Amino acid sequence: MEIEGSIMRDTMVMPGYRQRTHLKNKKPIWVILTVFLVSIFLIGASVFRPRSSAACYFFPSSTCNFYQKPQFVPSRELSDDETVAQVVIREILKMPHIQSNNPKIAFMFLTPGSLPFERLWEKFFYGHEDRFSVYVHASREKPLHVSRYFVGRDIRSDKVEWGKISMVEAEKRLLAHALLDPDNQQFVLLSDSCVPLHAFDYVYNYLMFTNISYIDSFEDLGPDGSGRYSERMLPEVEKKDFRKGSQWFTMKRQHAIIIMSDFLYYTKFRLYCKPNMDGRNCYADEHYLPTLFHMIDPDGIAKWSVTHVDWSERKWHPKAYRARDVTYELLKNITSTDVALHLTSDEKKAVVTGPCLWNGMRRPCYLFARKFYPETLDKLLFLFSNYTTI
Repeated sequence: MEIEGSIMRDTMVMPGYRQRTHLKNKKPIWVILTVFLVSIFLIGASVFRPRSSAACYFFPSSTCNFYQKPQFVPSRELSDDETVAQVVIREILKMPHIQSNNPKIAFMFLTPGSLPFERLWEKFFYGHEDRFSVYVHASREKPLHVSRYFVGRDIRSDKVEWGKISMVEAEKRLLAHALLDPDNQQFVLLSDSCVPLHAFDYVYNYLMFTNISYIDSFEDLGPDGSGRYSERMLPEVEKKDFRKGSQWFTMKRQHAIIIMSDFLYYTKFRLYCKPNMDGRNCYADEHYLPTLFHMIDPDGIAKWSVTHVDWSERKWHPKAYRARDVTYELLKNITSTDVALHLTSDEKKAVVTGPCLWNGMRRPCYLFARKFYPETLDKLLFLFSNYTTI
């Protein structure tokens, strides 16, 4: 350290010709130091492989591909079905991004019948006709549409029962129809009580210019989380991997294709995640996708949903907003929230928080919100231009 410090002091204060003479005399030391530091750097780069896209700027390698994940190393011997599933999933994740001259967002509405907020959605969609598509799955009755954007957009639907696998089947049906259009690059699941929180351009840029899916997934060790797990899901789904989350997602095309291709893990949830099974109430729409993507691509999801739901009352259903509740202050509060909340069902009844990050930057969490009663439509139409963000 004394030699190196002396060299640094000398090179800073001595005239130019003396700098060159001094360095020449010390050349062997500098060569040794340089080789040593470069060696340490290269060893570190090979051992500590980059875990993020930012690190790829400093450690370029074959692992620096946003679509290529670290090699999967199983903790146990896989069955033939698991091996096949892992191969398919890994190949899909490595697929290059499909280029489209007209990338679109698929808005998929899961509803029992008519959509009470079509006029609000029409205001949201207006002027952006070439950048979105609409799909409606009505499980009880044929909808009566009042907006041109929804006319002719109903898909073949089937009965949906709350808390049962038919809910996930309906989600998959919507995804299948939306995937038929190669221009659809992002897929948003919405309910009949959902409303937009921002202007279309804001939502479009938020979703199109990021490489993750906004799928909610968190660990709840209480009775409404891991307490719903069944050991019949073994060996493919272990309890340590069982996750919970909101069913309202947005996802990129690769993840939508994985859901279409998954038979193995989906079957486990179809058979063993049911209400009133083995003394447990397991709801597949709250656990299948959160668990699946925690297992296969945990770094590829945000682990929170861009659809706001208020569970603060800790009831079976989230808070529902009446006309008297809808104010400018309420909507601005929701649109400006940049912290995601998860409520656990264990004895602590903890509130787990985390920042909402978009490409590493803190941003508002929510693009949509629910549950709003139909009676709130007029107020929402009146306030829309004021509370939405461009």
